[in-house]
Amino acid sequence: MAQDSPARRSPARDGEADPGRAGDPGRPADGAARPDGAARPDGAAAPVIAVDAMGGDHAPGEIVAGALAAQREHGVRVLLTGPAARLRQVLGGLDAINEVQVVPAEDNLAMDEGALASLRRPRSSVAVACQLVRRGDAAAVVSAGSTGGIVATARLRLRSLPGVLRPGLAVVLPTRPGRTVLIDAGATADPKPEMLVQFGQLGVAYAQTALGVPAPQVGLLTIGTEPGKGNKFTRRAHELLASDPPHGALPLSFAGNVEGGDLLAGQLDVIVTDGFTGNVALKTLEGSIRFAAAELRAAVTGTRTARVGAFLQRRGLRELAGRLDAESYGGAVLLGLGGTVVIAHGASTARAVTSACLLAADLARGEITEKITQRLGPGRPAGRGAHFLRRPLPGPSGRARACGAAYRLKSWPIQSRFSRSGCMTPSSRRSARISAESTR
Repeated sequence: MAQDSPARRSPARDGEADPGRAGDPGRPADGAARPDGAARPDGAAAPVIAVDAMGGDHAPGEIVAGALAAQREHGVRVLLTGPAARLRQVLGGLDAINEVQVVPAEDNLAMDEGALASLRRPRSSVAVACQLVRRGDAAAVVSAGSTGGIVATARLRLRSLPGVLRPGLAVVLPTRPGRTVLIDAGATADPKPEMLVQFGQLGVAYAQTALGVPAPQVGLLTIGTEPGKGNKFTRRAHELLASDPPHGALPLSFAGNVEGGDLLAGQLDVIVTDGFTGNVALKTLEGSIRFAAAELRAAVTGTRTARVGAFLQRRGLRELAGRLDAESYGGAVLLGLGGTVVIAHGASTARAVTSACLLAADLARGEITEKITQRLGPGRPAGRGAHFLRRPLPGPSGRARACGAAYRLKSWPIQSRFSRSGCMTPSSRRSARISAESTR
């Protein structure tokens, strides 16, 4: 890729942004205002993927190798974010010093850091990657770093789409004959029932874009298939999913409840749940698949007869291994933000990073964010939806009255535990009181 001449740019030290845009993190190195092929509003150019080169257990070597393979073998343009000197050293070892553009980032999130790290490290490699998407220099972000840190950083940098209360983390389960989308898998551990309706909309848009399902069927993960099964949270979520969506959103094809034993049955296209339950279910499935694969390997290689039978069934075994290979799925997708974010597994190899880049490019080409906006309804206001019930203020007689022009709120001053003279006042006066006063 052609480099700008030194006379046209100000020199930037390794790990620092271009001085030409002071205070604007994530400016591409070598002074490029916008990389060739970056996603533009007209959609004429191919999407560019911003890869967090410092996220993951095997960073930056495996991350850089996977991103380079996506560009060389599949034509996906990538930008690497991280310490410039270190990344150029890795690229030099791969004989690709001039093939991939490096965007300097001063810091990176450790794998054991959580959501608060996004505030402590505002110039981390994943923050710079999200900033590239926000500015339009890239179409999607790929990172294999800490899930909590990535979700918090993405929410801070990319912001939610209009009307989206919380983003959802969607993963594809290895079901047959089709695939099943599980959302949420850990982005929001304690959501409200209204948020599960939006998770259903996010999952439907993802199933249509990534899996090609024209009319996805949506189910709710709970402890029984009957509508009345589950706790108060799941029962309320069932009611909302079965009713008409608010704000002119497109209707969901809700099929009812689904139990944990049917996650891999392939009967539904989208399964919604809260982030805590979804993450536990996902990791339980991962452990179960690893155990079953180890037992199957031991069974088919234990005796000579078993090895002969495995040789005769090698085609079916290869197909099964490919369907259960987590590295071929790319990773989880954070939906509901103003940009596409693919979160790969922390132990991702170069092959897994390549798959994540391909998934991000496919979602960017399919305009996943635009489809989510269309599903939620045009002109939907940000904030709470119509499912949030507001109780009317009580009237002077104690009966519930509609809150309108007849009543106004009168604020009373907050009493401190210290008076003006410095003496302590009774603790009962420390609380603030709000009363409704009739104006009729």
